[in-house]
Amino acid sequence: MFKIGDFARINKVTIKTLRHYDSLGLLRPDKIDCFTGYRSYTADQIPRLNRILALKEIGFTLEEIMGILASSLSADELEALLEVKRLELVEHIKNEQSKLERLKFLIKLCEQEDFVMKYDVVIKKVEPIKIASVRDIIPSYGEQGHLWEELAEYINKHDVKIVPPCMVIYYEEGYSEGSVDAEVIEPIVGDMPETDRIKVKTLPAVEEMACLVHTGPYTALSMAYGAISKYIEDNGYEVIAPPRELYLKGGWVTDDPNEFITELQFPVRKKEK
Repeated sequence: MFKIGDFARINKVTIKTLRHYDSLGLLRPDKIDCFTGYRSYTADQIPRLNRILALKEIGFTLEEIMGILASSLSADELEALLEVKRLELVEHIKNEQSKLERLKFLIKLCEQEDFVMKYDVVIKKVEPIKIASVRDIIPSYGEQGHLWEELAEYINKHDVKIVPPCMVIYYEEGYSEGSVDAEVIEPIVGDMPETDRIKVKTLPAVEEMACLVHTGPYTALSMAYGAISKYIEDNGYEVIAPPRELYLKGGWVTDDPNEFITELQFPVRKKEK
């Protein structure tokens, strides 16, 4: 029999933790002195405490742990439950890694003068481009992978050559939650039939295209959009067609988002005075 202080010290937990587990019914003392109120525990209770601590350490709440311990799960049922938690942790780590990459990029920006990314905007003529494309409404800007897969699968069935870079055109005037009108595009050489979804056409020439090259993760593209929009406004231009995002270097070349290269293209013309 161990006094609560000794039991806490042996198992490397605090007395406060043991009292909390007692109040929740997770781990009751083996004996409580009716005169002094002192709690005592036995060695037989250590495996239960270890299971509580192990489940808590991997992310289960105390309420969830109470349910697990009370239900007397079989080994297979416990394994299935742990697999669900593993998948949750994998997704959480993925999201946190994305936040870390954005943070690293912002730190990189902080090291630059005036906390501003220095962009060079040029006005150039863009020649007509023959393309294959698929356009659809997607839940968010980042959820376009299935469109690329659909387009690539169709192109690969025909004797047509893809000419990089690929691009996306967004047609919405403003972002609508859960509703992004996107057209994913592969420039091609050769002919192939259209379908109800896959279109083959020519993007027309643009006499004046405001262009900016962004190096860094896609999550930081908002800064590039801000820079090119400011240039357009400050220099007396107006946007006359949906902008294009050209992907010059991405995940198919490097695993480091800080090395991604994206070109923004805005069809513009001078405002009438």
